[in-house]
Amino acid sequence: PFNRYQTLDVVRAVAESGRDIALYTGNDDNIVMDLLAPFVFRSNGRIIERRIVGGLLGHWAIWTRKAVELLDECHRVVGAQAGIPPELLRRGVEVTDANAAVFDAANRFSGCTAGLHEVLRRQGLLEGTWCLDPQETLSRGQSEEIARVYAAYPHLNDDSFVREHLDSWLTR
Repeated sequence: PFNRYQTLDVVRAVAESGRDIALYTGNDDNIVMDLLAPFVFRSNGRIIERRIVGGLLGHWAIWTRKAVELLDECHRVVGAQAGIPPELLRRGVEVTDANAAVFDAANRFSGCTAGLHEVLRRQGLLEGTWCLDPQETLSRGQSEEIARVYAAYPHLNDDSFVREHLDSWLTR
């Protein structure tokens, strides 16, 4: 899904095959739009529509409860066929901004795993940001960027939910 042209080629091929296949996005840059936008093609005189219905996303490794709520909201909006609320489009931009910080887009994703670990560390789920590759660490300024998106978009994180359940999860 990062290559939108190839995404269109694949979705068109699926549509033209006549098969009903669940499509998932892997595009952390555009999660909300991928879940909301229909892919419409004309084939053999018919209009065929396909939608992305879920995702295999790095973003869903953190703030998971909020991610599930966002997925459910996108499904409700699509099902209602009443238009996309501007607030949901705005949240899509916010998710992309948060992902840029966590995945370290500014540094060509060099602190990607460490960024995820940093969020999990802040939630109390990990003790540190260590990675299998000791060279993979938070990039210079990445921690500050993560703090920025935490402050800018508190509604995207599920830290209160994690705090509420952390003791019971860690004692099982």
